[in-house]
Amino acid sequence: MQFDSTGKITLDHIYTRPDPRDFARTLHPLDYRIPQLAKPYFAKFLDEYRHTRGVPVPTVVDVGSSYGVNAALLRADATLDEFYARYTGDADELDHERLLARDRDWLRARGERCEARFIGLDTAGPALDYGLAAGYLDAAVHADFETREPDARQRDLLHGADLVISTGCLGYVGEHTLRRIVDAAGPRKPWMAHFVLRMFPYDEIAAALAELGYRTTRVADVFEQRRFASPQEQQQMLATLTAAGVDPTGLEADGRLYAELHLSRPHD
Repeated sequence: MQFDSTGKITLDHIYTRPDPRDFARTLHPLDYRIPQLAKPYFAKFLDEYRHTRGVPVPTVVDVGSSYGVNAALLRADATLDEFYARYTGDADELDHERLLARDRDWLRARGERCEARFIGLDTAGPALDYGLAAGYLDAAVHADFETREPDARQRDLLHGADLVISTGCLGYVGEHTLRRIVDAAGPRKPWMAHFVLRMFPYDEIAAALAELGYRTTRVADVFEQRRFASPQEQQQMLATLTAAGVDPTGLEADGRLYAELHLSRPHD
């Protein structure tokens, strides 16, 4: 078991597979649930944006989208358990193309439950490719905006973005990525909703967004991300939280990672 610099187990390998089967096999036993908890908040945020801005089909940029899980749950009005079930059990008997065809049929049968256009932004090319091919994502940006500017094609895709969301990516990426998305989006600044692990202070990102004309608020709740994979991971994460000045009592100390939700809207 390998760990990253924060003490978390490294799960990069589950995003470099050609389909989400390893994603489901790995994260379902850990009770990874943040996309399910985020879903109603994203849906409400979308409704508020449609009403306020008068945009019937908003464009949503999902930072760290991987296979397009957030988009799939919203588009099909599905649960995360339903998503997991698609890639476990009899899914092992299907080859790549049959799995893709089954996902396209499932999405088509469910109908479009969420009027939105979803753009995935990730450094994991195989995950983005699957999300596009399955129909979970409408477009994909394969890039690392922490280290470089978007190219002309990527800027075109991001132009006119209405909302920017994430469920665990911020902290590993930060203000550089968000600044570049806002710049590419154009004069109408997108709204933002980010679920961020408690070990990552949000002050610097909120300050950077304030410079761009945003007001950020935090939802007064915490959200379970997943169980710790091992006692070693928990001890390392408790040390990281303590070093960041975050009290884990009653939360991470009891065996799970937790995130907070930060909402950012332009002052206008």
